[in-house]
Amino acid sequence: MPLQQQTLLRDAMRRLNMTRDAFANRIGVARRALDTWLLPDESAESRAMPEIASRYVMEILERTPAGDEYTQRVQSPSILYEGRPHLLSVDQFTRDSVEALFRVADTMQPIARRQKITRVLEGAVLANLFFEASTRTRVSFGAAFCRLGGSVCDTTGFTFSSMAKGESIYDTSRVISGYADALVVRHPEKGSVAEFVRATNVPVINAGDGPGEHPSQALLDLYTIQREFSRVGKIVDGSHIAMVGDLKYGRTVHSLAKLLALYRGMKFTLISPASLEMPASILDQITRGDHVVEQTSDLHAGLKGADVVYATRIQKERFADESIEGYTPDFQINQALVESVCGPDTLIMHPLPRDGRPGANDLSTDLNHDPRLAIFRQTDNGIPVRMAIFAVLLGVEKQVQHSMRDAAWKAPAYIGPDDAVFHGVD
Repeated sequence: MPLQQQTLLRDAMRRLNMTRDAFANRIGVARRALDTWLLPDESAESRAMPEIASRYVMEILERTPAGDEYTQRVQSPSILYEGRPHLLSVDQFTRDSVEALFRVADTMQPIARRQKITRVLEGAVLANLFFEASTRTRVSFGAAFCRLGGSVCDTTGFTFSSMAKGESIYDTSRVISGYADALVVRHPEKGSVAEFVRATNVPVINAGDGPGEHPSQALLDLYTIQREFSRVGKIVDGSHIAMVGDLKYGRTVHSLAKLLALYRGMKFTLISPASLEMPASILDQITRGDHVVEQTSDLHAGLKGADVVYATRIQKERFADESIEGYTPDFQINQALVESVCGPDTLIMHPLPRDGRPGANDLSTDLNHDPRLAIFRQTDNGIPVRMAIFAVLLGVEKQVQHSMRDAAWKAPAYIGPDDAVFHGVD
């Protein structure tokens, strides 16, 4: 099966580190023509890329030196923790390996959109071990595994688990490894997922370890930023990221900040009350290199000039007897605030769940119809990214492209009622 033209073009722009305008100029076509080649096949405005253009793009990539400052080296994806296939932290990634994983995610897009199916993981079993309540992450991982042809066994909650009866993490991990071919683990204690890894040789994925990390969320967030930036003519290098809310316990911002620090010339504005500031260990990591890091409790001033506003809810479940001083409803990001301080292309993100109740100090629901709000496109992107993670960890990433066949059922043209508005994003 030939490489899908959208995948080829996005891969080329990523590896050459070019915006759509720059890439269109590089291959000698109008920006409008490039846009029609990048649209999904089901779009009425989608056009097939001429074969001569496809050959020219591939020639450019072949001629581009691996050492070029603006080109990422081509390599096979690899996700290794201490030499074994596990995903525990974004610290396992280089910029090159992130880009390689995203190339696999691009190939997963037709499957994630229900246009194609594959059975490369037929017969494989995933154990979703969630010792902390979850809806989105648990279902997302399960759906991603199923779309690759595997099956899923779920467990949720700690109270009635064997661990609540005194069983060690080591024993639990070793036992479940005898039942399943991969483990996805969420646990309320930081560092706990590493304990699961020590007892097994089957791949383990960290789906959140207390206030520690959430690597797959960070990867899908970065993947979303890249795709959204491509639509509006931006690149990640040199962008301004504003992170808002509970930066102390918000594991998603910990992982995302470290991933973004792999890029060049980033500006981070960290907006929170003093009691919820980013941990020193994360600050130390993202202040290296040529990045600028600012900390403030002034929401209005901090959001000005931001290319991405990444909001987080307060992690109430992480608090013991601590007080939350200064975290008032003034921290709510709503339509009026966005209109007054954000640009027309500012990307508004949130890892979800958000507190949508009136007066909550979170991301307001009055932004739901603002095209800058990307939270549902984020969650949609979680499927191809998590499919890519599974494919790489289980060694089937090279089989997917050739195993696809048309879906037999009638899939919805758009996943949600408002998705048609963002049809050009894909």
